[in-house]
Amino acid sequence: MTQASHAAGPGRPAADTVLERFEQWARDTPGAPALIVRRDPHPSTSYAELDARANRLAHHLLGRGLPPHARIAVGPTRREEAVVALLAVLKAQAAYALVDTGDSRTARLQLTALAPDLLITDAAGAARLDQGKGLPTLLTDEEAERIAARPGHAPARSPQRQAAALLFTGTAVPRPVPVGHALLLAAHDAWSQVARPAPEDRHLFTGGPDLTAFAAGWTRALCAGGSLVLPEGPVRQPDGISEAVADRDVTVLHTDPAGALRLPDGGPEAGAATRPRRPGPAPQLASLRLLTVTGDRLYHDEHAALQDRLSPGARVLNVYGPAEAAGVGTWSELPLTPRPPDPPERLSLLGTPFPGCRADPGDGELRLTPPGGGDALATGDLAVLRPDGLLEFAGRLRDRITLDDGSPLDPHPVESALRTHPEVGAALVAPVRDDGGNTRLVAYVAPPPGDAWADGAAGVEELRAHLARELPGAEAPARLVRLRALPRTRAGQEDRAALPQPPRPGARPARSGKYGAGPGGELPGCFGFGCAALPLAVLTLLATDLIWPGSTDLTAVPGPWSFLFSLLYFFECSAFAAGLLFLFAGRKRMPRPGPGRRLTAAAHLAVAYLLMAWWPQDNLYRLAAKHDWPRQAALVYTFNVPLMIAGAVVALYLTRRPAAPRSGPGG
Repeated sequence: MTQASHAAGPGRPAADTVLERFEQWARDTPGAPALIVRRDPHPSTSYAELDARANRLAHHLLGRGLPPHARIAVGPTRREEAVVALLAVLKAQAAYALVDTGDSRTARLQLTALAPDLLITDAAGAARLDQGKGLPTLLTDEEAERIAARPGHAPARSPQRQAAALLFTGTAVPRPVPVGHALLLAAHDAWSQVARPAPEDRHLFTGGPDLTAFAAGWTRALCAGGSLVLPEGPVRQPDGISEAVADRDVTVLHTDPAGALRLPDGGPEAGAATRPRRPGPAPQLASLRLLTVTGDRLYHDEHAALQDRLSPGARVLNVYGPAEAAGVGTWSELPLTPRPPDPPERLSLLGTPFPGCRADPGDGELRLTPPGGGDALATGDLAVLRPDGLLEFAGRLRDRITLDDGSPLDPHPVESALRTHPEVGAALVAPVRDDGGNTRLVAYVAPPPGDAWADGAAGVEELRAHLARELPGAEAPARLVRLRALPRTRAGQEDRAALPQPPRPGARPARSGKYGAGPGGELPGCFGFGCAALPLAVLTLLATDLIWPGSTDLTAVPGPWSFLFSLLYFFECSAFAAGLLFLFAGRKRMPRPGPGRRLTAAAHLAVAYLLMAWWPQDNLYRLAAKHDWPRQAALVYTFNVPLMIAGAVVALYLTRRPAAPRSGPGG
């Protein structure tokens, strides 16, 4: 049965919402698998069963007395229950917002920004979110019997004009974007015209449920008669992705560039200093007929490498779509450019608009009109219209660097030129301040996927010379930091705020951190710092009775309490020693993108004070009479209040990031 036949049926009005499209499939193909979970003994849920479960939960929601146009956060720990809940929210004529309880920090930020009328989760999810008693919560596992007793038919509903969903942007501080029923359906129809989904398709999403790709993209399966393959949690590692694809015969895979570029290939392993393109499809991906990549830019050579890893006839779509457009905007595919560009490492295409969308580069900033019409969205991304009618990605306004002379620099052309070096697979250029307060450019580079940095890898001078050949007149980076891979956000975008500070000239490289480093160095570790603090702590302990006689006298304290207090005194002295060392040696390790020099200096002093203050504070308190109010007040305002201020300064330093970016590709 074709999708068109589900727009209307005998004696039924046209299905004009994604919910009605799903319900149509539940009536026409009740036994077809809607959800496929990797969990025995019930590996799949049929359309009829999913529809009935959603109906019962919808009746239960309505029985709670929802306010008009209610906002309901959906966050069960199991993805299967999340799909049931979001359908139930739509049936109850409310708006859903998916949160990921697997990332409790992000979920709490989302709930704060959303201020929902209700949270649907389970006991495990509620414990992770720790929302206290301020937010009304429905625990599906604790109320399972009452939900199961509700009617299995759909509740009555009136024409739906309120928002259908609230999609979160992929920014540092998530922002909920209301999406109406018409836009959600128009986005699905636009995607369907390009991707041509079939009822036989099995869809797998690798990201979190709160990301736009899934929060709006579930319609790609359930509004086309297909199946959603639901792992127990987000599939992020390449081995996990290929295993899930092969295990459940996935035909459509939705992922981001980081996941896609690490998919296996069928060719022999290549050594260092090669491009990421390798011949031969991967046997684990043989079932795939379509791979969609969203979340960030994809270069032409990377696109071609992905195409080579799939079976002949399979498609790779690079999709650009912010949350405001329900995840669709433009799309690119290799056949759109029959002549491979030279060099392919420098070209990143946005392609052509989805049906019903408009993309206007205007004066450089791309303005996107969502499918079905509406106001054009200022995306914050730069694009140019090529002679062949395709849109080419040209960078982001938020990444623009202001040099010391006041001139702006867009790093994208420099990063693209660096990628043409055979040893570089990915590159980011970011500004840092040197000791003199001058802006210097640092190039962060990673090898092609599957490769590693070799001994004698290209240094900064070689890359500067290469850049001069590829991009004459470009501002050349003064420093080089090699990473195993560039950091990315949960939404799949390259995360400039997470780039490490480059080591100072002459600093000895240390072991790699989260994203690793090769030749070129990385921030030193703290083992030597701790070893230096130990003898200083012993000297501080010996000096305590000289400065405050009697403050550590434990002769009247019985055991084991005397031992515990002795241990406390040692910790206080150790903290003082660490703080003293940090005061003189810690400042140079603290700069990072985001906080300014003044905030960094304040945080440096605050950390030192937080460590050092306990030693004099406790000794003075122990020697102060209980009712000596002047001394008690002096101690409080000398130590306790500054400790609170120091803690606030450190918190500000840790949370200070560059200005929150607008939603980019993939929301």
